[in-house]
Amino acid sequence: MRESRDPQPGTLYIVATPIGNLEDITLRAARLLGSVDKVLAEDTRRTRTLLTHLGHSTPTISLHDHNERGRIPQVLGWLQGGESLALVSDAGTPAISDPGFPLVRACVEADVRIVPIPGPSALIAAVCAAGLPTDRVYFLGFLPGRPGRAKRALKGATEQPATTVVYVGPHKLPKTLAMAVEIAGADRPACICRELTKVHEEFDRGTLGELVERWTGKKVKGEVTLLIGSPDTVQSPGKNPG
Repeated sequence: MRESRDPQPGTLYIVATPIGNLEDITLRAARLLGSVDKVLAEDTRRTRTLLTHLGHSTPTISLHDHNERGRIPQVLGWLQGGESLALVSDAGTPAISDPGFPLVRACVEADVRIVPIPGPSALIAAVCAAGLPTDRVYFLGFLPGRPGRAKRALKGATEQPATTVVYVGPHKLPKTLAMAVEIAGADRPACICRELTKVHEEFDRGTLGELVERWTGKKVKGEVTLLIGSPDTVQSPGKNPG
């Protein structure tokens, strides 16, 4: 195996970090986070905890939804000046329902080298273990905040011949499930994936109707990934969709 030469000057590394269990950090990610010039972090406090766990003292710079576009010229200046930078989000893979896309787009346009460092992702972790078809996946991420837009987005997704994947904040889960039943029907198979990779990791499989009954009025903790089967995965009564 050829020895890696990371980090390279003038390179932006898109580094996936653990979504819960710190042992999920890859060897390459752990090494890079300690050897780049700066780490661009969605939450510097959270990233500092990870860096301390890894034994690193790399400088961290905030880069989140509210300052990303204004920060881009400065970041490009660092990169074009020969620095190597790592981009991380709070958890998982940056730019996937997290900050990062505007910076990546700017780097592409400026001909700056971009290197992905793959690793943890709630999307992939949920899809591979939910028990729903994985050959076609429609990733919605977080639904729009406005109910009308959210319904249109969910309707368009759940009509596709693919498993739909939605990120859901814990306080929005009951309403999202109710909306899904209204749009896709109570018999549609689904899976709630909660607290992935953590101590209280949970996969609750059933029909949307069954999940509504189990989760309505329940206090939900932790981030949730909701998977909804495609129209052709509806089971006959009495059969377990998971």
